[in-house]
Parts: sequence; C-alpha cells; structure tokens
Amino acid sequence: MTLIPLISAIIAAPDATTAPAGAATALPRNSYGSDSGRHPVAALFAVGLPAALVVAVALSPMIIEMTPKSEPMTGTLIELEKPLDPPPPKQAEDVEPTPRSASTPDVVVPIFPTTPLKEPWADTRPSIPDIGPVDPGPPVRAADPPTIAKLVLAQLDERYAGLFQPDYPARAQREGVEGVVVVRVLIGTDGRVKAVELVSTDDPAFFEATKRRALTKWRFKAATRGGVPEESWKEMRVRFEIKNA
Repeated sequence: MTLIPLISAIIAAPDATTAPAGAATALPRNSYGSDSGRHPVAALFAVGLPAALVVAVALSPMIIEMTPKSEPMTGTLIELEKPLDPPPPKQAEDVEPTPRSASTPDVVVPIFPTTPLKEPWADTRPSIPDIGPVDPGPPVRAADPPTIAKLVLAQLDERYAGLFQPDYPARAQREGVEGVVVVRVLIGTDGRVKAVELVSTDDPAFFEATKRRALTKWRFKAATRGGVPEESWKEMRVRFEIKNA
C-alpha cells in the first residue's frame, strides 16, 4: 500500500531542533530554510510530503479490497404426500344356508342293488383247532454223496501166460548180452494191447522184441469200474536171460 513508503520517508527525515523561547532558532545546515536558494528539491519535498500524506489517508478506505460475500443459498421446500394406508381385506360375507324343503328328503340310491339279510350272517365252515407247536424231531442227516466205484486194475490172463516171454534177439544171444526192459502198455476193454511205450531198457533190441510180442500175443483181463470194463495203462517188466541147454 502507499502508506508504507510515506511513513518510512517521514521517519527518515531529520528531527527539528527545539530552541528556547525568545531566542533565535538556529537551523541546521541541511534543514529546510537553511539554504532554500541552494536546495530547491528539499523545499519541494517539504511542501509535497504533507500533501501526499493527506491524500493517502483520504484514499486509504478506497484502496482496501473488499472481500466478496457469498450469497445465501435459496431453495424451495417441497412437501411429500404421506402414503395412504392399504385398504383392509374384505371379509367374506356371511352366506346363509339354503333352507331344505321338508317335501324333498335326501335319498341315496345304491349303485348295486342289495338284498337285506333276513338273519344275521354266521360262518358255517368247520372250525380248525389250534394244534400248537409241533416237535420237528432230530435234525435230518444229510445224504451221503454218491460213492465212486473202485477201479479194478487189469491183470494178465493166465490162459495166455505161455505166450508172454518175447523171442531172444539173435545178436544179443550170440554176444551173450542179458538185460531187462520196462514198458507201459495200453489195455483195451477186450484185453488186447493197443499201444506200447518204452520206460527203460538195457538194449534196444530187447524193447523191439517186447513190443512185437505185446501187440500180437499178450492178453489181459481188462480193468473194470463197477463191473464195467474200461481202458487202462499198465507197466510190465520183462527179463532177458540166456539159459544153458
């Protein structure tokens, strides 16, 4: 603002010297009036300062900026209507029963015609007396499983025992070779040999001679199961020995 520079200038101005009454006031050399002819700027300053101060004081209210005031907010009050209460539920109107006429009685017609009973119904069947608990007796023994008939093995027919020994192989006989052969034979239901298998032998010639004899001359009593003949295998042992004449 303009008052601050003016006040600073007034404070910086030299103080006036007070002189006693009736005495001539001695002015300082650099004060106003001491040398007005030599300092025209100082004289101008001394005259203009009070005038500027008065103008500044007069204009100070006009320089102050006024803070704008906010206008109050205005509005319109709207009143809301109060909601109406729902109407009470309607009560059912009392319905008066229709009076029955005395001349029209209620008659229920049956779907199937019935015949009224002349006498009370009674059960004429014979009554069954209550026998009570029955003793089942001892527990029934489970039936034995069917027994399987035992197999009776085939046996050499004694009627053909003289035909059992095979012929001695000529080579083995010349060389004096003796030994044993073991074979398995399949005996049919008729007692004849159907197949021959080698088990062990001391000489192949012994097996060949035994095989030929078994297929042609050996006879057996077939094996049976429950009296019924059936095929079976049997192991036979044949010894070859050179007998001295």
